[in-house]
Amino acid sequence: MAEITAGMVKELRERTDAPMMDCKKALTEAAGDMTRAEEILRVRFGNKASKASTRVAAEGSVGVSISADGKTGAMIEVNSETDFCAKNDDFLNFVRELAEVVATSKPADIAAVAGLKLGNSTVEEARTQLVGKIGENITPRRFLTISAQGKLASYVHGGKIGVMVDVVGGDEALAKDIAMHIAAAKPKSLDASGVDAALIDAERRVAIEKAKEAGKPAEMLEKIAEGTVQKFLKDVTLLNQVFVKAEDGKQTIEQLLKSKGASVASFTMYVVGEGIEKVVTDFAAEVAAAAKV
Repeated sequence: MAEITAGMVKELRERTDAPMMDCKKALTEAAGDMTRAEEILRVRFGNKASKASTRVAAEGSVGVSISADGKTGAMIEVNSETDFCAKNDDFLNFVRELAEVVATSKPADIAAVAGLKLGNSTVEEARTQLVGKIGENITPRRFLTISAQGKLASYVHGGKIGVMVDVVGGDEALAKDIAMHIAAAKPKSLDASGVDAALIDAERRVAIEKAKEAGKPAEMLEKIAEGTVQKFLKDVTLLNQVFVKAEDGKQTIEQLLKSKGASVASFTMYVVGEGIEKVVTDFAAEVAAAAKV
């Protein structure tokens, strides 16, 4: 039997927000498999157990730059240690200028960004100077450059959620609405073909286990699972989502686009800090420890 350590229980607790004892039981049942244990807790507690997948831990901002003709653009995420830094004007200017230089220079990867020219210095020199001025670590994390099939539109919500979408046809207002919808509804892909098969398999497994616990007949399990998967795909694919501004509360993005003679070629969304574990400081404990020195 796999050894279940306190660290494993703590990690599962942080992922799911489930009670500690339930985390330990789930890990024991899953023989130490963290992914399987998370699925077990989802069966028991519902989607509350998937909250870690949407938790935003790190701070920073997203910058976007699009050419005047809407044909080329770039989006970049730059991380900072605190939200205080992320709201600093010097930091925000750095993010904006960095997006512009990335859009025009089209570097090969994030490592190449450091050597780009930014005014009279390099990006790395400007970053180092900003770190010295603000007193926080500042790190460009990821970026995207794109040449559009149609025209690019963007939306940045509070600096924390950035969207860039390539819309073919339609008008500027439609493209902006689509970008804002993506920021609000957070689709995982354009349609079902772009959804990770592992996510679909996980939904199917959880649905089957829930149905078993509910006492559903064995012959109904696959049908129930398929219904759950289809609902999941409808919820997470852009074209199938109900438009957030739909007056009737029913019009899907696909229907909206069709009514305007338009289509979406692609989209990208950045959520600041997505996937980064943030260190939480216990200031009271820190002060108490310092007092003992």
